[in-house]
Amino acid sequence: MGLYLEDFEINATRRTRGRTIGEADVSLFAGLVGDHNPLHVDEEFSRHSIFGSRVAHGPLVLSTAIGLMSQLNWIDGTALGLLGISWEFRAPVKCGDTISANVTPLEARPSKTPERGVLKIGFEVLNQNDEVVQEGSIVLLMQRRPPHAN
Repeated sequence: MGLYLEDFEINATRRTRGRTIGEADVSLFAGLVGDHNPLHVDEEFSRHSIFGSRVAHGPLVLSTAIGLMSQLNWIDGTALGLLGISWEFRAPVKCGDTISANVTPLEARPSKTPERGVLKIGFEVLNQNDEVVQEGSIVLLMQRRPPHAN
């Protein structure tokens, strides 16, 4: 079970484990969402682009970073919904790059409903060279600790 809203330590940053973005990830994501831009799926086309090779979809990297944060067991079973995303894409992620994220609970506040609250988590997504490739934040609707739970 994940953490309740009250369990998050504000401004305490944790680093996720890494994950290498492979060709299969990019191909599967393209098929799943229908984005077959040649920058993502055509190596010959991409070789002549500003990137010099294929690049991962920005939302694929964003989603992977959220998944890596989820593996910290922060939100499993206690997150009720995604309320918002504010995100910036700083640098390309290419097939073979390994990403990880520094994740920081930034704000936690009760909502209008007593058993729920709102949590904002900041992300700094890094490649294998510790270069920031994406950064932003997500806002989650979270469960609050039930009165009977210690």
